Amino acid sequence: MTRKFIPSLIGLVACSCLLFAQSPKREVRAAWIATVANIDWPSQQGLPAIEQQQQFIRRVEQLKKMGCNTVIVQIRPCCDACYPSTIEPWSHYLTGQQGEPPFPYYDPLAFMIGEVHKRNMEFHAWFNPFRALMDCHKNPNPPKHVTRLHSPWVINYGGKSYLDPGIPEAREYVINVIKDVVERYDIDAVHLDDYFYPYRIGKTPFGDAKSFARYGNGMDRDNWRRQNVDLFIAQLHNTVKAIKPYIKIGISPFGVWRNSNRDPAEGSDTHAGQTCYDDLYADVLLWMKKGWIDYLMPQLYWEHANHAASFTTLLEWWNHHAYKRQVYYGLGVYHLAERNSHYNVKELLWQMSDIRKSGQVTGFSFYSAASFDKIGPALYDSLIHSYQRFPALPPAMKWIDSIPPEPPVVTAHGSSLKWTVTNPSKEPLKYVVYRFAAKEPIDLERSDRILSVQQEAEFTDNDVRQNRHCSYVVTALDRTWNESKPGNKITVE
Repeated sequence: MTRKFIPSLIGLVACSCLLFAQSPKREVRAAWIATVANIDWPSQQGLPAIEQQQQFIRRVEQLKKMGCNTVIVQIRPCCDACYPSTIEPWSHYLTGQQGEPPFPYYDPLAFMIGEVHKRNMEFHAWFNPFRALMDCHKNPNPPKHVTRLHSPWVINYGGKSYLDPGIPEAREYVINVIKDVVERYDIDAVHLDDYFYPYRIGKTPFGDAKSFARYGNGMDRDNWRRQNVDLFIAQLHNTVKAIKPYIKIGISPFGVWRNSNRDPAEGSDTHAGQTCYDDLYADVLLWMKKGWIDYLMPQLYWEHANHAASFTTLLEWWNHHAYKRQVYYGLGVYHLAERNSHYNVKELLWQMSDIRKSGQVTGFSFYSAASFDKIGPALYDSLIHSYQRFPALPPAMKWIDSIPPEPPVVTAHGSSLKWTVTNPSKEPLKYVVYRFAAKEPIDLERSDRILSVQQEAEFTDNDVRQNRHCSYVVTALDRTWNESKPGNKITVE
């Protein structure tokens, strides 16, 4: 069946082809892949290993074709694991039964990282830190699981169960879970979502009275809760960076930090029913100021015209509170599957456009990957043909590493290029191949001149007959996306 843009988007798509002929060269383009409740992957519990693998490959291939360069995969949905662990049991969302490995046996996390890296994308390992059970009335975990061994750490709230962030040993336990993954796997980032303390449910209190009485030390309870989460994030930073300093730490908070009616000096001009600071006890601005995290990805799932939380207002507010770290934005593709009349394809593309116009080194992530299976082709086609037509590299983070690799030395036989790079540290490198018209100046900011981002040290231009008078340059990228100066120019006449 031939795909067609819906009539209301014809003008928008035609316009976007002009606006985005040269999209940003540096930009995070991500999607979340949620495993909890089998939202995105695998499609159901207990599938054979080969089917799980095939589904993941199809999902990543779809994202790659859309122009994405980052995949955020939930590997720990509820104090369980989508990988072999001596600390927590296999997730039943993966295997069908909590504690049972996949059949035939394989390591899903190693497999997923390999498939993502094979496509020159980043793998961000997504942990839900304190959620223990999706249903507090059903505990499928084996006897040695944290919810059974340390039941005093567990608080039931709103039908779910959580580890109490006010108990130091509980925080230490979560840190050790993440540390285990950092030590054993080649991930690019540790990613946490918005759940620290749970979202408030009416006037029902979160039942941490015992831990507050023991550890509160005379503090106001709200400030004590924020301190608990601050201590957790600071310890997470110190632990991860001590093991692998190049691994990024990212947080995806709720999209409103504080309303201005609670904080006239720093709050946003919004009227959100709940906020990071006052309800989830997540002082994400402090974490940015302290340098404990490398990026924020606030979830801006509202439209421009939303009266309580306008996208325009929040985009501007977050851009002004970056504190020399990077801020990307979560976009609610799932709304399109809900047929929300206020949130449509035109709205989402408008949001992407505004993010790019903000003047920041930024990006976005789609929530969530499976949403693209449930909506029409208009958004997908706009991404692959226009908005994300040309490649983008994830932004470098100079506070992690600011030293680029040496430039490649390129040789050529016709349009077949090969190169070598001086690399005494044996760091894994990628390469960017650019093609320019013969007399065109070399401009490495031209994303539309990128032919390939790859790991191999050779490239053949199969379109050379259509580009007979052209020049090529090659650059090297380190694992944190610092780019070398261009190597020697190769001109083909």
